[in-house]
Amino acid sequence: MKLQQYPIVVPGQKTGPAVLTVYQLDKISVAPQKKRPFVIICGGGGYSRISDREKEPVLLQFLAWGCSGALLEYSVAPNEFPVAAQELASAVAMARSHEKEWQIDPDKIVTCGFSAGGHLAGSLGVFWNREFICQPLGLEPKEVKPNGQILCYPVITSGAKAHRGSFEMLLGSRLSERGLLEVVSLENQVTAQTPKTFLWHTLPDSTVPVENSLLFAQALTQAGVDYELHIFPVGGHGLSLAVEETAGMEERNLLPYCGRWVPMMKEWMELNFQCCSMRA
Repeated sequence: MKLQQYPIVVPGQKTGPAVLTVYQLDKISVAPQKKRPFVIICGGGGYSRISDREKEPVLLQFLAWGCSGALLEYSVAPNEFPVAAQELASAVAMARSHEKEWQIDPDKIVTCGFSAGGHLAGSLGVFWNREFICQPLGLEPKEVKPNGQILCYPVITSGAKAHRGSFEMLLGSRLSERGLLEVVSLENQVTAQTPKTFLWHTLPDSTVPVENSLLFAQALTQAGVDYELHIFPVGGHGLSLAVEETAGMEERNLLPYCGRWVPMMKEWMELNFQCCSMRA
């Protein structure tokens, strides 16, 4: 396996460039010539940091299934919307431009985000064809559109069930800008062009209430977008894989029952993107 890092520079960055770390599989005996799905992971952290438990351990799952992928170290506060979304858009376009070198299928690029990283992935999912994303990057909408998105206990709404801290960090000095909170409330932005979506959440989540995923699922239903939604009756926020490796010293994050989202998502990936290890 090869690791390569690529800086991503977009207009308006207040800190150093974002970094896309690409994990490229070496040639393997199973379907060695087949182009593989490519997954871009966006960890959570309330737009103030990026959680380690939602980075490499998650990406390694996809690699084991025959996907290739990358971790995006996107810009957090003091950077403001839409900088991080433009960085993710650039990452998707970069993957498409390297399809031969990275041996990936340009029609099977999937974003996977957790918590605030779920808001970031969802933002590109609803805003990929908006001028404020593409025009400053000099890119066309078709270059930055994800083919699918996996949203794990995502921040979605800026309404009554919002995780306020994420929006304060995301908008910064723009927080009081008229109408902007409604713009970044993603359930308001879903259209028929939003990519197919896998969602999961825990019912007792007291940090990012389950209504965030429910509101997004309702919007997807109304727009006629294909999606899969799983709500677990136990567990809190930030579980990642819900196994020892990602739980660390926090016993509350070790919940194998909630870890069932991983094989469920694997089946969703197989159904929609034919991961190489499951179908030659």
